[in-house]
Amino acid sequence: MKEIQNTFLRYEIKYLVSSEQRQAIMELVDNYMNPDEFGKSTICNIYYDTPDMRLIRRSIDKPIYKEKLRVRSYGSTTDDSKVFVELKKKYKDVVYKRRVSMKAEQSEKYISGEIESPKQNQISKELDYFLSEYKDIGPAAFISYERSAFFGKDDPNFRITFDENILWRDYDLNLSSEVYGNPLLKSEQSLMEVKIASAMPLWLSHKLCELGVYKTSFSKYGNAYKAMVNKSIDGGYVCA
Repeated sequence: MKEIQNTFLRYEIKYLVSSEQRQAIMELVDNYMNPDEFGKSTICNIYYDTPDMRLIRRSIDKPIYKEKLRVRSYGSTTDDSKVFVELKKKYKDVVYKRRVSMKAEQSEKYISGEIESPKQNQISKELDYFLSEYKDIGPAAFISYERSAFFGKDDPNFRITFDENILWRDYDLNLSSEVYGNPLLKSEQSLMEVKIASAMPLWLSHKLCELGVYKTSFSKYGNAYKAMVNKSIDGGYVCA
């Protein structure tokens, strides 16, 4: 069985693409890349934040360093389902991700401070430190999407993902609930992420230039937070 990677260090470049642009890119992806072993999957996340939403507000300000905490599952969960508690950091343009797998029920108790991490290692120590700094952290947003992932035939660390049907909600913040929410993208639009350790392959950069596809700044949690604020204002109260 393939070992699951729990540490990542890479550049992540994002693009918003139409269905036509995605199809044109896929014609080349099929030549140079292989589908991820999970194929197309439904990814669900609970993002954690402080009561005043300090983490995401700081992130939106685009500081040199920022960090986020989320719990990720593949589809809806039960108490015994495996989830990943992930600490995602970004320094300048480099993304560092650390994660520990545990049961869904354990993840809630771990983040709330009721139990220790079931796995004791360097990653859990980093998570412990983060949680000690943000003692009042709690669930803030549910974000899900359908992901198609590919990795390079010659370089397995080179990855491309397409996320579609990105949904968010700020209530019913539980991974065991059904997948539903408010859309973040337009119909027939996908978020493409290129994940590289060094330079982008020429075949991809040439194709993106030919199609007029340019990198963008797009944070799923950041855009969900902005939508929450707009909803709060429209509803007659101001979000913290």
